[in-house]
Amino acid sequence: MGRKPIEPESLRHYVEDWHMSPAIDTGALVFFTGMTGHTVGGPPDPDARVQIERAFERVAATLAEGGMHFGNVVEMTTYHIGLRDHLAVFREIRDRHVRQPYPAWTAIEVAGFVTPGIICEIRVIAQKDPAT
Repeated sequence: MGRKPIEPESLRHYVEDWHMSPAIDTGALVFFTGMTGHTVGGPPDPDARVQIERAFERVAATLAEGGMHFGNVVEMTTYHIGLRDHLAVFREIRDRHVRQPYPAWTAIEVAGFVTPGIICEIRVIAQKDPAT
């Protein structure tokens, strides 16, 4: 199998505006673009909880479009501005989505993102179920 893009309609702007796929299915593994909690055409919500929830919703929508769920996630890398300021909120939201066996996770403090006001980006790698 070759590479196949996964493009939920709600993330069509990734393809049209940025010329990138929300995720690429390679057959066994699916590699995701980093998902943030920005709003299309407007500034990001200043509330960390709102941004993090939206980022997880985007990951969930892309997983669902590819016939998967958070149980398929094997690795998660998150990038943060002010990591210590919102880590407790991030972990609370993350714990509502991931289950055992938990994915590997790395959290990295960064200096900034393309969109001013963004405080978090989530990037995952998922493994497809053999029957998928």
